[in-house]
Amino acid sequence: MNATSEPFTTSADLAKPSVADAVVGHEASPLFIRKPSPDDGWGIYELVKSCPPLDVNSAYAYLLLATQFRDSCAVATNEEGEIVGFVSGYVKSNAPDTYFLWQVAVGEKARGTGLARRLVEAVMTRQEMAEVHHLETTITPDNQASWGLFRRLADRWQAPLNSREYFSTDQLGGEHDPENLVRIGPFQTDQI
Repeated sequence: MNATSEPFTTSADLAKPSVADAVVGHEASPLFIRKPSPDDGWGIYELVKSCPPLDVNSAYAYLLLATQFRDSCAVATNEEGEIVGFVSGYVKSNAPDTYFLWQVAVGEKARGTGLARRLVEAVMTRQEMAEVHHLETTITPDNQASWGLFRRLADRWQAPLNSREYFSTDQLGGEHDPENLVRIGPFQTDQI
């Protein structure tokens, strides 16, 4: 039996505009948003490590996200193919109209460009998300950057934002701040 596989494309080649879902940023230093590839797992891991207070998962977890969940994740690269932004999430199996956003990371080189919002919107406007009308995530009470991002998304999408405590400090082992479940929606992905 012969195994077939998709053609392999390196990260540097994937950074080219012909492969990117979106090109953002300044003309002098564009950023390319696209689906991740197996070659991106380690770069995603290194990016998240450089973005406290994000929880860092294993390199293996990021490799799984870059392969098994690539349709619901996105990376942003610079012209050299360096990963400077990442968003991960999935459509909930028990609520197929809801996208659960797991992490958003923007590296120092791309901060202040609106990249976090653009990453989320790049995923939400994909054909795979046509039936999604709600976005959920969890945020610690003191993570003002994340609260600001999700409030701006709700405003842009003209959708309500609701939150409630989801995981308590005790449930998280006593050494982690509580996590609030944040829900935006309903919204129409074709109007994002």
